[in-house]
Amino acid sequence: MQFTINRSAFIKALNDVSRAISSRTTIPILTNIKLVLNDEELVLTGSNADISIETTVPQSDTSAQLIITTPGGITLPATFFINIVKRLPDDAMTLNVEGLRATITSGASSFTINGQDVQNYPQLPEMDDVQSLSVSAAQLVDIISQTKISASTQESRPILTGIHLQLTGNSVKAVTTDSHRLSQRIVQLTGTDANNVDANVIIPAKSFNELQALLEGQDRVEIKFSTNQAVFDLGHTTFYSRLLEGNYPETDRLIPTESTTQITIEASSLLGAIDRASLLSHESRNNVVQLSLKAGRAVLTGTSQEVGQVTEKLNANSIEGEDLDISFNPDYVRDALRIFNGKRVDVKFTSNLRPFTLTPEGETDNKQLQLITPVRTF
Repeated sequence: MQFTINRSAFIKALNDVSRAISSRTTIPILTNIKLVLNDEELVLTGSNADISIETTVPQSDTSAQLIITTPGGITLPATFFINIVKRLPDDAMTLNVEGLRATITSGASSFTINGQDVQNYPQLPEMDDVQSLSVSAAQLVDIISQTKISASTQESRPILTGIHLQLTGNSVKAVTTDSHRLSQRIVQLTGTDANNVDANVIIPAKSFNELQALLEGQDRVEIKFSTNQAVFDLGHTTFYSRLLEGNYPETDRLIPTESTTQITIEASSLLGAIDRASLLSHESRNNVVQLSLKAGRAVLTGTSQEVGQVTEKLNANSIEGEDLDISFNPDYVRDALRIFNGKRVDVKFTSNLRPFTLTPEGETDNKQLQLITPVRTF
């Protein structure tokens, strides 16, 4: 196996597939990158068993300047190989493989490293009973960014570490919850005919984190769902993710249908106030701030017995309903507000012990909703 390639183009391809590679794997060969060269293209693959990324560098891509000398394949230690390529002196590099030994040359530099046989590398998942649809990459980024914050990071309940997607016709509903907060986004897909798609899947939020980085600069994405896999086709790059097994909790019943108190405020204004209040709350054991809504006034308080207290009157656009004192984790609300930054939000409460919601001002259909469970402080 031998080829010469533009180093910058090769580094981009290596960076893309390396997103799927983890040093913490029970399958040692998955710490390697798989390279397969045929008469027309170079194919790179990275995997950690949960996600796999395959990217293709075609000879027809003039920016890659790929010159194919001898087809073949090898797997090479990912971290070591990528670090070598990034530090090579010239714009071009050559990889020459003899047996299981690879020689990398660029300018006056030459490295020789040992690899493993591509036949020992696990095959990419096979797809069966496939449903497929094409979606806007921008809409997919919107769905991911507005829901991933509430996915659990605790493996004790694996189902909650995923994003629950329900696709019906041209509508997709995405929900995450870690039992302390909930994020929901409902989108009507544009420029696609998905009337035959009826899918109910749970994709790990970690998978979506890596996918989101690959979506930058993309126009449309072809998505395929099978029994236990989701595949996202981005042109020269294909992203595979396993699906989580099990039934996602029924989250609709968690969302309040009415409220007794509501404050409407600029998201950026409330975010700034919570940032300041959390300077004190982060110094206390329970990391809680208090919001008091009384007589048309809104006051936010952060307290630390060791450090002191901060109090700030909020510049709300409107305050309606019953008086209320409520406590909550400022980090949860801050994460939610960053999603709405640049917008005015309605924050709706039912009582100081019931979950409250944040939605864009005037929105009543819960298409863009964040829900936070308060903290009992008495």
